[in-house]
Amino acid sequence: MAASSTWTSKVIISSSPRADMRVHLIGICGTGMGQLAMLLQQAGHDVSGSDVSFDPPMGPALDAAGIRCLRGYDGAHVHAGLDHVIVGNAIRRDNAEAVRAGELHLARNSMSRTLRELFLMKRTPLVVCGTHGKTTTSAMCAWILKQAGLEPGYFIGGLPKNFSSGAAIGRTKWNILAAPAGKHPPFVVEGDEYDAVYWHKKPKFFDYVGIGNDDIVLITSVEHDHVDIYPSAEIYEAQFASLASRVPSSGLVVCDARDPRARDIVAKHAHAHVVFYGILGEDTGDVTPTWQAALAPVDRASGTQPFDLYAGGSCCGRFSLKVPGAHNVRNAVGAIAACAEGFGVGMAIARTALASFDGVRRRQDLLGKPGGIAIYDDFAHHPTAVSETLRALKSQNPDGQLWAVFEPRSATACRRIHQSEYAAAFRAADRVLFAPLGRTNIPEAERLDVDKLASDIGERAEAMPSIEAILAHIEECARPGDTVALLSNGAFGGIHARLLTMLATKGTRS
Repeated sequence: MAASSTWTSKVIISSSPRADMRVHLIGICGTGMGQLAMLLQQAGHDVSGSDVSFDPPMGPALDAAGIRCLRGYDGAHVHAGLDHVIVGNAIRRDNAEAVRAGELHLARNSMSRTLRELFLMKRTPLVVCGTHGKTTTSAMCAWILKQAGLEPGYFIGGLPKNFSSGAAIGRTKWNILAAPAGKHPPFVVEGDEYDAVYWHKKPKFFDYVGIGNDDIVLITSVEHDHVDIYPSAEIYEAQFASLASRVPSSGLVVCDARDPRARDIVAKHAHAHVVFYGILGEDTGDVTPTWQAALAPVDRASGTQPFDLYAGGSCCGRFSLKVPGAHNVRNAVGAIAACAEGFGVGMAIARTALASFDGVRRRQDLLGKPGGIAIYDDFAHHPTAVSETLRALKSQNPDGQLWAVFEPRSATACRRIHQSEYAAAFRAADRVLFAPLGRTNIPEAERLDVDKLASDIGERAEAMPSIEAILAHIEECARPGDTVALLSNGAFGGIHARLLTMLATKGTRS
């Protein structure tokens, strides 16, 4: 195959791509890159990848899939026998493997462009975007379409518990008698607004739209994030405005009506048919959502979250979720709207699918109850996500104290841009422990002030000097019936396994 400095459809992709390509991924253990590696392997390609570490959950998942994982970045990992090199968005241009790929003039591409050219062509993409909720909502969409018999492809930035992995090729051609009118087979994509790769500093979700004339885009929320590449809210919001404008007029945009920024962006910039969703009683401005949910009290016996669904004012009956919280009801209503409006999925199928939806790893993920203390892992790091997660956990576990253990780790979380919002985000927690900042390269004047944050919250909060100190404090003070929420978008120093082991050991000593 001819070599090229970029991956283009002429060189790399054809209507019948080779099934024996040798592909190497630089930065393979990122959630998206790991899922792409699994897709490539499912398509019959020979796949290898490198990264600095292979932490759970993606590291073990790659190993279980039999993908060759090479520790560290070494130019020797990249050789002339490779057909393609895929470069992760965390990789810099001076990375040893990226440099070697250039020296060898190997074909290369970004994750998002690879997904577009190899897996999204001749499909109807359902692209789930937004600052919050996109992983869970994507997983819900894929599960609903799966239960409807549509065999969707999917690419989700997490590990849904209902699937063996976060990515699958799915059906590539319809049985013509079963095809929804005007639609290609569905492919659900979690659309990340972070940039694609060092030579193409544009949002990944731009690569997932404009493929055909039936694109579906679901926008859950728009709240300033990723301040390392979008320094102002205006620049951040402009990416979503451009996304909305790129959906063809014959496509569909589904939008959370509660979010004023998302609502305004879609109203001003979308050319496609727009459908709004929400929860009854919420402020939706001058919009009346087509799809709405009425919350019911959490079922204490089962821990499930019931809600009544309305479409166009007509009652569609009672639904129920295993995953708690108003934010997950909102996610579910958005998923129902996209699948029903986009692919004609009926309410009976959607109800059954959501009742059996088990959630996504690292989203309100119950790890265990050692010594009668419930330990949850959650990816929440933005103030809004932290607040929603803690409120949901409190509603599901009202007895005992709720401990929030937070590691500020993302580029946004480590900065003081949301200093005041964080103080309010932990309101639902009875005890709050802050770990040291997960990044040390933030200028001091820009850093989140954890000590001030703890002081602003009051006596129930404390800034801890280390993970060891956090573990010791929980071991001493937590009691059976308490709930501990470990909140971080990173590995959090392996605190999850250490806490489970420590509390289990304490239980045997008691």
